[in-house]
Amino acid sequence: MQDLYIQRINKVLTYIDAHLDGDLSLETVAQVGCYSPYHLHRLFKAITQEPLNAYITRKRIERAALLLIHHPEFSIAEIALKYGFKNDSTFSKTFKKIYQTSPSNFRKAHQGNMSKIGQVNSKNGPQGYLTPEYLCNMNHLKKWINMKAEIQIVPMPDRYLAYVTQIGVEGLEQSFEKIIQWALPKGLLDQQDTYVCRVFHDSFKITDPAKVRMSIGIAAHHKMPAQGLVQQTSWPGGRTLVARFTIEPPEFEASWNSLFIWMSEKGYQKADRNPFEIYHNNFNEHPEQKCIVDLCIPIE
Repeated sequence: MQDLYIQRINKVLTYIDAHLDGDLSLETVAQVGCYSPYHLHRLFKAITQEPLNAYITRKRIERAALLLIHHPEFSIAEIALKYGFKNDSTFSKTFKKIYQTSPSNFRKAHQGNMSKIGQVNSKNGPQGYLTPEYLCNMNHLKKWINMKAEIQIVPMPDRYLAYVTQIGVEGLEQSFEKIIQWALPKGLLDQQDTYVCRVFHDSFKITDPAKVRMSIGIAAHHKMPAQGLVQQTSWPGGRTLVARFTIEPPEFEASWNSLFIWMSEKGYQKADRNPFEIYHNNFNEHPEQKCIVDLCIPIE
């Protein structure tokens, strides 16, 4: 029964992400999850540790934050209206509760600041985007990617993804263990063009690390026998920036940051698809305990 609960909540999470600018009333979302509004409200909080309404509001504000950073052509009023806020005042008040600053100040603070995935290094939550620890030295990152990465643009094919949902950075290793233990007896990891991956549904740039949603999974060109906590979904391909790194686990943040800077300076635009990582080894088996990993950004 617990597996069914998680499957339905995952379906709800996917639906919310796809309809942040549409109708997300409790009744509508409850229908998606095949529960009564009362039961969905209780179950959603039990699994995600966040009330449904609070989750939807946070996701809308975070999506608005991305527009503020990357789309200066949209006014604050247009962004507020797009995500269901009736006026600028309500939007600004809600925005400030999450980021401790106004939308206009948030936009000004991010002018010229490259988009990146990296854990916010702050005791105070998502407002850490302003800390010196988070704003990495640009010259250092440019040298980093020149020394560490092999970069290419590839046309990724459509695939299937068998995955478990991971919310937050705590317990990440256990999620990887779950998906690998599920895949090994099925021989999936021995098949060509099948690999372990991590998909980011949120950005550490704007989301508290404890609330970032990720899919830890196995990607393949064929359907897989998903069961229990492991679910399956189609995964659209497309033009993708792929950077091969051989790095230690603490070096992932600098690698992602440097790749986003490289992408921006080369004039590439991120597509409306999720960044992801592809793993080519078990770092515990590497002589220097390093990860051979592709960091991947879908681009236009």
